Amino acid sequence: MEWLKKLGAAIDYIEDNLDKEISYDEAARIACCSSYYFQRIFSYVAGVSLSEYIRRRKMTQAAFELQRTDRKVIDIALRYGYSSPTSFNRAFQNVHGITPTAAKGMGSILQAYPSIQFRVEITGGSAMAYHIAKKQSLHIVGIRIPLTCDMEENLKIVPNFWRTTLQGKQFTEICRLSNQEPDGILGISAYQNPKEFYYYIGAATNASAPAGMFEFEIPSATWVIFGNDGRFKEDVQSVFRRFYMEWLPFSGYKYAELPDVEVYPICGGQPADGHSEVWTAIKEEDRKDASFKVTR
Repeated sequence: MEWLKKLGAAIDYIEDNLDKEISYDEAARIACCSSYYFQRIFSYVAGVSLSEYIRRRKMTQAAFELQRTDRKVIDIALRYGYSSPTSFNRAFQNVHGITPTAAKGMGSILQAYPSIQFRVEITGGSAMAYHIAKKQSLHIVGIRIPLTCDMEENLKIVPNFWRTTLQGKQFTEICRLSNQEPDGILGISAYQNPKEFYYYIGAATNASAPAGMFEFEIPSATWVIFGNDGRFKEDVQSVFRRFYMEWLPFSGYKYAELPDVEVYPICGGQPADGHSEVWTAIKEEDRKDASFKVTR
């Protein structure tokens, strides 16, 4: 429950500052996590990136002002942080499908995006199969691609990286490397800082990285491991969301802010469905944060 309260307080901060500069770092501080993990968690639980959520909320409020006041378009653009009419027009049309000037007309069809509210709801009560395990450090070897702090952009980068990898020769080589737990092909977002942020497709192994690959270690940790049977990428994202919204608030644990691990079975072609796992590191409130290191 405390986790949901902190997340709700961060949303309150954003709502109170729609017409001011919004600091991702400040929102993350209120939520008691790093800026990167706040954006990552937000995208899972809200189903939209933080930047897109803020854009929608700003444009919702801008539309209300355009229709109920006589303020000029440029004045409203400046109020919501857009220094030029062109950038404001583009953002407004992306949300509403019409220009700000057209929105002033009576009868214009606009899109209203309400503020997100995080609260506990009674649902169908479907079970989440999981177990908790303490593991020694995980040595990962694989290929990687740089990510950005824009979660919206990363949602485009990662699927393209998977498609390219599954069609290339290195996928078979990664499969052969897997000889440690978790067994299978792993998808891992490894964040150290904005300049060292990569998504890996790799394997847990005791081997060194061959030419053209990289290795890194995730330190020993306590993991909650969720099994998943169904379509891989779609259902894995659903597991992450349920972890944050349904499991974590009542578990007595907190998120350890280590790389999340997606585990897929080894196979020769592109899989569509089957059994996969999601490994998420957790810790008790009084435990110190762990860190991980990346090597070449």
